[in-house]
Amino acid sequence: MRLDRPFPLATQAIMSDASPAAEPATPLSAALSSPLSSPLSSPLSSPLSSPLSSPIACDIFCAVIDNFGDIGVCWRLARQLAGEHDWQVRVFVDDLHAFQKLCPSLELDRARQTVEGIVVEHWHAPTHAGDTIEVADVVIEAFGCELPPIYVAAMAQRERAPVWLNLEYLSAEDWVADFHLRPSPHPRFALTKTFFFPGLGPGTGGVLKEQQLDADHAAFDDSPSARETWWLQATGRPAPPATATVVSLFAYENPAVDSLLEQWRDSADPIVLLAPEGRISGALARFFDLPSFAAGACAERGNLTAHSLAFTEQSGYDALLWASDVNFVRGEDSFVRAQWAAKPFVWHIYPQADDAHLPKLDAALAHYGSTLPAAANDALARFWHAWNGVGQPDWAEFQRHREALQTRAVEWAAELAHVGDLAGNLASFAKSQLK
Repeated sequence: MRLDRPFPLATQAIMSDASPAAEPATPLSAALSSPLSSPLSSPLSSPLSSPLSSPIACDIFCAVIDNFGDIGVCWRLARQLAGEHDWQVRVFVDDLHAFQKLCPSLELDRARQTVEGIVVEHWHAPTHAGDTIEVADVVIEAFGCELPPIYVAAMAQRERAPVWLNLEYLSAEDWVADFHLRPSPHPRFALTKTFFFPGLGPGTGGVLKEQQLDADHAAFDDSPSARETWWLQATGRPAPPATATVVSLFAYENPAVDSLLEQWRDSADPIVLLAPEGRISGALARFFDLPSFAAGACAERGNLTAHSLAFTEQSGYDALLWASDVNFVRGEDSFVRAQWAAKPFVWHIYPQADDAHLPKLDAALAHYGSTLPAAANDALARFWHAWNGVGQPDWAEFQRHREALQTRAVEWAAELAHVGDLAGNLASFAKSQLK
C-alpha cells in the first residue's frame, strides 16, 4: 500500500462490471437507508440508544486505488471489530473485483451482501439525497477517501454526532505519535474528525493483529501434518528438506529481482521460492525463459526451484509466511503480517516520486533494527535499500546474518505487541468518546 498518495474524489461514479442480468447498482443514499441483515444505529429521526448497552454500529468507507492494501486493511479491521468486539459493521467499497481477491466468497454482481456477518455495500455515487440515511455510531474514513457529502450532512443532523475517524496509512516516522488522535473540526458542521495513525511505536494506534493469530501460528508450527498438507495444496509437492531455504516473494515490479534470482540460482544451498501470482510474475517468466509464470507453474534453474502460487485469501497468506524462512513483502498489509510471522523479512515499500519513500523505509529500519548487532543491522539496511532501488542486493551477506535476524524477528514481534493492536486501540478510543 502506498503512503501519502492523494486520492481522487471517492464519490465519483464507478462503472459496474456486472452482467446485464446482475442486480443493478444501488445509489449510496438508497444503500444507506435500506434494511440490513443486522440493524444498524437508529434513523436520524430517532434518539440514539446508549452505544455501550447495545452493539456499536460502524461504517467503514474504502476507496481502492490499484492494489490490495487499502481493502486488505479495511477488511481485516472490519472482521476484527465484528468478530472480536461484537460491533455491527458495514463496509462501503468501490471495487469489488480487488476485494474478491482477498474474499473469494464475495459476489461481484450484488450491490449489497453480507459476508462473515459484515454488510458489504458496493459504493456508488448517489443520484439523490434521500431522507432516511442511517448513520453509524462510528464512521471510519479510510486513508483519506472523502465521505459522500450527503452522508456528512446526515452525520451533522444526527441527535448525537458519531465518532468520526480518519484512518491513516501506516508510518514508522517519529511525527506519527504527535499527530495520532489529533482532532480536526469540520469547517461548516458541528462535527470533529479525529486522525487515527497506525504505527510501530508507543503513542500510535499500533497495527492490526487478531487475538487468535499467535495460537494459529503455533498450531501450524507444531503440526507436521498441517505443514505437509499446506505444501501439497499450495504447490502440489511435499515440503522441501530442511537444508533448503524457503523464500516467499510478494513484490511490486523490481529491477533488482534479476540479480537476486541469479544469486539464488548460484546459491551453494537449495532455494525454494514461493511467489504468489501478481506483478512480479513477468520477471520470473523471463528468468526461466517461459511465456508466463501463472499459478501452478514450477520451474528450476541451478539451485533455485520456484513455484507460482494462486492469489490467496488473507488467512492463507499468513500460512505462506509461516511456511517460509524469509519473506519478501510489499506495501502495508503484507508488511504487517510479516512482522507477526516472526521471520526475517525484506520490505518493498510503495515507491514515490523524488525517493520520498526512503525516509519512511529508514524509519521502519530504525525501529526494527534498533537492537541488532551492528554488522547484522548494516547488512539488513543495505539489503532493504537495494531491494528499494539503491544498490544491488547481496544474498550471501544477508544469509550470513540469518541467525541474528531470526532472533530479532521474534523479539520484535513481542515488542510490537506491547503497542496494542490497531482494532483494539481504535475500539477503546471510540468507546471512550461514546460514553
